[in-house]
Amino acid sequence: MSNTNKQPIVISYGGGTNSTALLWGMYERGIQPDLILFADTGGEMPSTYAHVTEVAKWCLDIGWDFRKVSNADPFPRKRHTHTSLEDECYNNQTLPSLAFGFKGCSAKWKRQPMDRAVKAWAEENGHFEDGKKVERWIGIDADESHRSAALEDAVDKHFVYRRPLIDWDWGRDECVEAIGRSPFEQPGKSACFFCPAAKKAEVFKLAQEHPDLYRRAVAMEERAAPKLGTTKGLGRNWSWKTLIEEGDSPLFREVISQDCGCYEGGDQDD
Repeated sequence: MSNTNKQPIVISYGGGTNSTALLWGMYERGIQPDLILFADTGGEMPSTYAHVTEVAKWCLDIGWDFRKVSNADPFPRKRHTHTSLEDECYNNQTLPSLAFGFKGCSAKWKRQPMDRAVKAWAEENGHFEDGKKVERWIGIDADESHRSAALEDAVDKHFVYRRPLIDWDWGRDECVEAIGRSPFEQPGKSACFFCPAAKKAEVFKLAQEHPDLYRRAVAMEERAAPKLGTTKGLGRNWSWKTLIEEGDSPLFREVISQDCGCYEGGDQDD
């Protein structure tokens, strides 16, 4: 198995359904990535960490280079001492930027550490010499072709962006089927346990199954409260704490009995 491309391939691995299906699809096609990167925010769900550990071991066992990176790692001109996204929010008495309608948390704790790692790796191995570029393969499926469509035409000094799941015509169903052929369990959604994009059903589920993580999320919300302005809490227009405190209402009984139906679509990292 080898990479027959003229340009090295780097995978942005998010630990969810799409990116896991992408790795398995490459394996089935005999395509070996040159580097696989998982950016750890320090606040992923326990199930995600367990899945990433399993996938990382499998990759290393077959000779694929799998690495974890973090914005907490040392890097040139680093100005902060935060150990995780949760730590940063707590220290600064704020919430992830998505709670305010922005996407800075993903950029800072996902994209930036990956970009730094890819550039350092590519420079070390001479992949940028003579104007060469690195291919960045991203797990966006055919059902989400509207997401990041501009990446295909993006002009970048160092990178060329690819969305192979779309090229393979793999939507969500095909990705799930592909993982079914793999040695992995279905990973489900990958997101921080305090993600402002969480649906109410997911917050209820977190409070029931991981009360310790729920309490940490609420502690973040309460610490940020004096500075939130019009934002109500982690739900942006609603507070996680208030939602659970009203958990004996008909809304609680209705929502908690349903599957949230969420997946790593939209603007979630995959």
